[in-house]
Amino acid sequence: MVHFVGAGPGAEDLITVRGARLLQQADVVIYAGSLVNPGLLKGTKAGCKIFDSAKMTLEEVLQKICRAEAAGLMTVRLHTGDPCLYGAIREQMDALEAKKIAYEVCPGVSSFCGAAASLKMEYTLPDISQSVVLTRMEGRTKVPDRERIRSFAAHQATMVIFLSAGLLKSLEKELLAGGYDRSTPAAIVYKATWPEEKLCRCTVGGLAATGEREGIGKTALIIVGDGVAQKDYARSKLYDPGFETGFRKVCPKSTP
Repeated sequence: MVHFVGAGPGAEDLITVRGARLLQQADVVIYAGSLVNPGLLKGTKAGCKIFDSAKMTLEEVLQKICRAEAAGLMTVRLHTGDPCLYGAIREQMDALEAKKIAYEVCPGVSSFCGAAASLKMEYTLPDISQSVVLTRMEGRTKVPDRERIRSFAAHQATMVIFLSAGLLKSLEKELLAGGYDRSTPAAIVYKATWPEEKLCRCTVGGLAATGEREGIGKTALIIVGDGVAQKDYARSKLYDPGFETGFRKVCPKSTP
């Protein structure tokens, strides 16, 4: 059996209980060494074979998995954050299905969740933003024309931009071209939840300058939108005494 496991955003204790248990049981671990905190590997058992996929091709990863399966061993494929986001797992799962190798996926805490926690931020604020766009700048990996940064920017929703810290000048231009004002709140979160985490609050018009000043060129998320400021929002109806739900009747208004 092969288990794709989300390692979480970085902190060793932000892996799920299930993910930690699978790591403890694994005979073979193939982890994304360029992004996964190596401290997570301390919980592996004696004799566990550990391979860093940052130095491997897809074919080499599959070769390790196939050898483990032939030997009756359990493999954990450890991906950063949650494997479903920019984890390149579909091509791995298709290859395993073609070889009739069983696999399961264990979700993890995505870095965009870790970044929000570090910023003490709620992405969905009434009257400010009720949508979150998770996307990336186009680089060597192309994006569909309809999903370019400037197209999403036209919606003025909160945007969380992955894999783009090395393209901040181009990103800034695209966001402005799409309709964000230069003064729109933004943040660059370097290595969210890691010990060396860095939180840089700025504006859309200052993204490139902030990244250059702070020496950030990789391993960071960019968050953009009025919601980053965390102010001027409306009170949620969820706990409003004048709002009836299936669990609560309308109550007399009271002062919190």
